[in-house]
Amino acid sequence: MTTPEVLFVCVHNAGRSQMAAALLGHHAAGRVTVRSAGSAPADTINPAVVEAMREIGLDLSKEFPKPLTTEAVRAADVVITMGCGDACPVFPGKRYLDWRLEDPAGKDVDAVRPIRDDIDRRVRALLAELVSS
Repeated sequence: MTTPEVLFVCVHNAGRSQMAAALLGHHAAGRVTVRSAGSAPADTINPAVVEAMREIGLDLSKEFPKPLTTEAVRAADVVITMGCGDACPVFPGKRYLDWRLEDPAGKDVDAVRPIRDDIDRRVRALLAELVSS
């Protein structure tokens, strides 16, 4: 049995995709390979995102935004986009999902928490699908 690979993509790879990758990695505990990337990566992770994730015991302080590459998309079984439009290359045989989520950019930690919790619900549902199939 092969380990499924999931790629989370947003514009800056500084908020939504970083939270999704950390949450899936945490819940999957090695059962899924997880990556994240941005179509136009920022310089650093959003500090409010780092704080919101720290509150639930996940440390993003050593993470950094990564550029979206064709190789990352090609390697993924599931590609989840979060507001990056048509920037993500499309390959046959991949499962693509578009999660419409509020962008945490410029928001404080109080505004980031509900976004984090929404992502967590979606990640848990995705994980249930991936490990049951």
